[in-house]
Amino acid sequence: MQKNLQQNIDIIKAKLGNSDELICKEITCGKTKMAIFYILGLCDTASLSYFVISPIMSYGKDITELQVLQKQVLTLGETTEEEKLENIISNILKGKGVLLVDGIDKCLVLAIDKYKERAIDEPPTSSVIKGPRSGFVENLKTNLSELRKILASKSFRTINLKVGKHTDTMVSIVYIDGIADKKVVSDVKKRIQAINIDGVIDSNYITGFLEQRPNSMFKQIGNSEKPDVVSARLLEGRVAIIVDGSPIVLTVPFIYVEDLQSGDDYYSNNVRAGFVRWIRIFSIFISILVPGLYIAIVMHHYKAIPLKFLITIVNTTKGLPLTPFAEILFVLILFEILYEASLRMPKYLGLALSIVGALILGDTAVKAGLISPPSVMIVAISGLTIYCVPDQASQLYLLRMLFTLAGAMLGFFGISILMIFVMVYLCDFDSYGSAYFAPLAPFVDSDIKDAFYKADITNVKHRPMSIKNNKKNLIRQDKKDGKNNINKSN
Repeated sequence: MQKNLQQNIDIIKAKLGNSDELICKEITCGKTKMAIFYILGLCDTASLSYFVISPIMSYGKDITELQVLQKQVLTLGETTEEEKLENIISNILKGKGVLLVDGIDKCLVLAIDKYKERAIDEPPTSSVIKGPRSGFVENLKTNLSELRKILASKSFRTINLKVGKHTDTMVSIVYIDGIADKKVVSDVKKRIQAINIDGVIDSNYITGFLEQRPNSMFKQIGNSEKPDVVSARLLEGRVAIIVDGSPIVLTVPFIYVEDLQSGDDYYSNNVRAGFVRWIRIFSIFISILVPGLYIAIVMHHYKAIPLKFLITIVNTTKGLPLTPFAEILFVLILFEILYEASLRMPKYLGLALSIVGALILGDTAVKAGLISPPSVMIVAISGLTIYCVPDQASQLYLLRMLFTLAGAMLGFFGISILMIFVMVYLCDFDSYGSAYFAPLAPFVDSDIKDAFYKADITNVKHRPMSIKNNKKNLIRQDKKDGKNNINKSN
């Protein structure tokens, strides 16, 4: 920054390409010349006029120090001094105003940025019957305020970093001091600081940089669109990563059991929650194994089929031009095409397409003798059960295809070998010091209470041992009356 006002004006205009949206408002206070830069449409011009321009015009005295403006003139709540040209340009592009004063080689950054954003409502992917219905939005400040509203703790910590050469996106690392492991926080910070990319549009852009095994097909970073879920994970010792412009908040460390849990589990009956979790577990095995097992039985182990069922399969598959493997593969691809088409079609046409594809095309293909009813039923059941655990859908699709190929080539032997390989691979997985398959491998007795069944909250006295954290106690024993109280200070 130069002390000459006109030179500073020319430099800033040149840096921003003399854009038509760049507004330079020149004013005078006494004999002191000033200039205010802002981007049209990104700032609140009413606040600029009321809290900045009007007080300056009313002051009427010469200005020789920025502190005079901050303490005696401006009534704006947030102003900061800045002298680096790069930071000044960045603040202008982010919607803030910049106040330049002739004779001073610094400027004031004015918090007058204002964006249009959607209202806080229930996320479409995380709806609940009972419990909080608010979700994250695309504004970082709003998302942080949602978390602070729930976690009104003096230990709530944030680390703000900027990522992206052209987007200069703000990324906030959130954790609770005293609970989160410092090594995990430090590792996340180093990985984000090391990101060298042109732009970050969504939180998924940085997921690959946070993954410790970026080439693996398995999910390694937790995510959620609900403040209550992220708050609960922070209380367990995890670290959250919030990206400005994204409603999806990332959390680490991630263990597989997280996706078996749902927000509804904590606002409903414990027995019901435990039952539903086992339904999700069975759904995972059904979704990935059923097509492969069907092909393995029909092609390699038909003697294991009961006679009446075998006769039914023979009658339904008699005269079909496709082999059992080609038939299942055809139906799998057909369902994928229908899914992709219905997802990208206009809202009202998508429903009609689903009905036409699933009912008319499926029924016609069966009657035309291209595919058999059992194959349609097998693929339909597999497709439905995948979405019992929607956060695992992408990798379950791939696993289903692998198990289908294994069943076609080697039968039960191929499926068994692939299952052993996948289990051993996942047991060796590690996410920021936490075992991927915990609390099952390694077995953590205390964590089972909130994994494969849902124990009452009064019986869950410790934070998850599977997650690295500094304080284990979740509930303390009151010495006076002997009652259990949730220890929020821990």
